[in-house]
Amino acid sequence: MMKGWMSKFKAIFALIVLALVLSGCGKPFLSALQPKGEGAEMIYDLMILSIVIMLFVFVVVMVIYTIVIIKYRQKKDDPDFIPKQTEGSHALETLWTVIPIILLLILAVPTVQYTFALADTSPEINEEGEEQDSLWINITGAQYWWHFEYDGLEVSTSQELYIPTDRRVYLSMSSQDVIHSFWVPAIDGKMDVNPTGNTNEMTLLAKEEGVYWGKCAELCGPSHSIMDFKVIAVSPGEFEQWVKDMQGVTGEETPESATAQEGQQLFADNCMTCHAVGSSPNKIGPNLTNFGDRLKIAGVVDYNKENLIEWIQTKGKEMKPGNHMQDAPYNLKDEEAEKIAEYLMGLSPSDITPESAEDSVYKDSDLSSLFPEEEAEGEGEQSQDGESEEGSDGEGSSEDGAEDENSDEENNEE
Repeated sequence: MMKGWMSKFKAIFALIVLALVLSGCGKPFLSALQPKGEGAEMIYDLMILSIVIMLFVFVVVMVIYTIVIIKYRQKKDDPDFIPKQTEGSHALETLWTVIPIILLLILAVPTVQYTFALADTSPEINEEGEEQDSLWINITGAQYWWHFEYDGLEVSTSQELYIPTDRRVYLSMSSQDVIHSFWVPAIDGKMDVNPTGNTNEMTLLAKEEGVYWGKCAELCGPSHSIMDFKVIAVSPGEFEQWVKDMQGVTGEETPESATAQEGQQLFADNCMTCHAVGSSPNKIGPNLTNFGDRLKIAGVVDYNKENLIEWIQTKGKEMKPGNHMQDAPYNLKDEEAEKIAEYLMGLSPSDITPESAEDSVYKDSDLSSLFPEEEAEGEGEQSQDGESEEGSDGEGSSEDGAEDENSDEENNEE
């Protein structure tokens, strides 16, 4: 008997240890248990609250269970003893009906509050009580990559989303093929990305600089599990510089090395149908404007020249099964693929890179230089008001100044 109990104990202990080990598996910044953003903190608080409630219920039930087992166990001296029956007790039935309702309300109230707060995409209000300019990013999900267009800023990129810290970023999301789900667990919750023109909106607010891993959380095809992307959260001043650097890219810049220049021409001849460099609209494949700064190839493959050449030559067939690049009609020699790789790895238009998110350098900014239109409109209105005031004040003197204007014109003609 003792050996049987020991073997069962060992099996249970092994399962507990295995569960603890597996629960610790994962990647850095890919965990909802390490919140680094406003939305993630709300979700984390709800998780802790629900765990506390469940633990409270579990402890109470186990205490009552233990008391009942000990107090009302069968006694040797009175094997026929039957405890007092409580069936039909209105007090007990009311108690175990009201308590769960109270516990559900305790969990439901903050859940509803946070749900509406996370769905709120209204503009932020600054210290002066005025609406701040909203940074909107249009996100498009595709099999199996992500495209990002910064609305009104003429900046496009793919796979790596740059955002400022301490500033709410507004996302407008859709899909060009099937349903995807945008999820950056360390910053915020999930949001479905739907096709057929259906657009969903959410916000991101990163409180710390860093590189955060994102995943597609909706089964979307054979490479769903590796439809990864990165969110690069940098300080507002660094983000401002990154935007300005990206705005200056046209795709016609001449690379430094002769090999890269040949690669640029080969890229234009074979790849520009599907890919873009610069702020061109979304195409069939990812935008490659800052490909030289990427952390991964296709979101998941280690970034090096050998892997990039292999990706170009095999069209990612084994690295990312089911991707649409397999339909590309090009046929390249190895040396041609190497030249294209040399060109792509040199696409680094900005000094702000993923390393900037981890260098502990914080540059502050209100991002006002990125939204000059409203300021210009305000200045224009002021100037128009000034002109109208001058006109109304100077009506009486306009006739007096007519002779001076005529004399000036005569002098100019002379």
